[in-house]
Amino acid sequence: MEGNSVKWVRLGDYIEQCDERNTAGSNYPVIGINRDKTFMPTVANLDGVDIAKYKIVSKGMFVFSGMQTGRDICIRIGLYDKDQPALISPAYTTFFINKENDVLPEFFFMYFNRDESDRYGWFISDSSVRANLDWPRFLDIEIPLPSVAEQQKAVNVWRAFRKIKEQNEAKAAPLMQLCQSYIQELKHKYPMQEIGPYIEEYDERNSNEAYGLDDVRGISIEKKIIDTKANMDGVKLSPYKVFRPNTFCYVTITSRNGEKITLSLNNDNRCYIVSSSYITFRINQEDQILPRFLYLWFCRPEFDRYARFNSWGSAREAFSFEDMKRCKVPLPPIAVQQAIVNIYKCANEARQIAEEADRLSREVCPALLQHVIHS
Repeated sequence: MEGNSVKWVRLGDYIEQCDERNTAGSNYPVIGINRDKTFMPTVANLDGVDIAKYKIVSKGMFVFSGMQTGRDICIRIGLYDKDQPALISPAYTTFFINKENDVLPEFFFMYFNRDESDRYGWFISDSSVRANLDWPRFLDIEIPLPSVAEQQKAVNVWRAFRKIKEQNEAKAAPLMQLCQSYIQELKHKYPMQEIGPYIEEYDERNSNEAYGLDDVRGISIEKKIIDTKANMDGVKLSPYKVFRPNTFCYVTITSRNGEKITLSLNNDNRCYIVSSSYITFRINQEDQILPRFLYLWFCRPEFDRYARFNSWGSAREAFSFEDMKRCKVPLPPIAVQQAIVNIYKCANEARQIAEEADRLSREVCPALLQHVIHS
């Protein structure tokens, strides 16, 4: 098959399966693969599992699984790029490029890291309850093969985005840890005080419908503002509550919620509207406690456990605003609070840059591949 000057080749002519088992019992980390084609620590229970049967994955190797379940329409394939080897379930297929003079491993991975490749893999998969892309059929897939120089152009762009992502992730993680460590130390340096005197509930409704569907938001257990997941067809927006900048919003129901409380601070410079079942509140003495400092306190796993423990009810357990007011926090001087908030801002900025670089690598690189293939 030909497309302009770019030839199309059979995948199986350029890759080779390998099957190195952990017979020596090496204590390498055990990994799995996400649907977004990244590796993660395994979530499997390994108690009593014979890891001598697990496959060894080394740098530059690929991991493949043709199994697709439910709406998980994707080819699970990953390129392992760590220096330390890892172990993966024998259910996965491991392989490598055996003609690197013709195909760059990263170009190969980029090609299969596209929605188009996922859809095609699903289209040629067999079975009923669980679709499966068999290895022989995977080998028969045809891929475009531009020159190595053209492949390298696309790879260089992809590497640049991944480098930005990795560098900023490496900055964000220790800064977040430092921020939480400082907050933890405050409990031993300053007396714990109930936040009741410093916060007040407000109930401002969208009665004149000044805010529309574009302003509707929800909040998540990750303590973030998110696009609403509710079906808004025919919903009247006048009862919705106005969620103003620099104020808090939370859901009182904590049962069946991942052992977390759904809460967020509006850090944006615009108002949103949220469900009338939410509680909105603000700090009334910002000379004593900064909103972002209190938000960081709420982000701690300890606060999630506190909220769950102090929730009341039978069928559904709730953490009322009266319960919220009884929550205790250390109150250091504003300068100390601001210093901690500044560390968090730096960490959050690095995290956002990493997320944006990851998004761009997934959006820009497929377009770049199309250009390389069809130019």
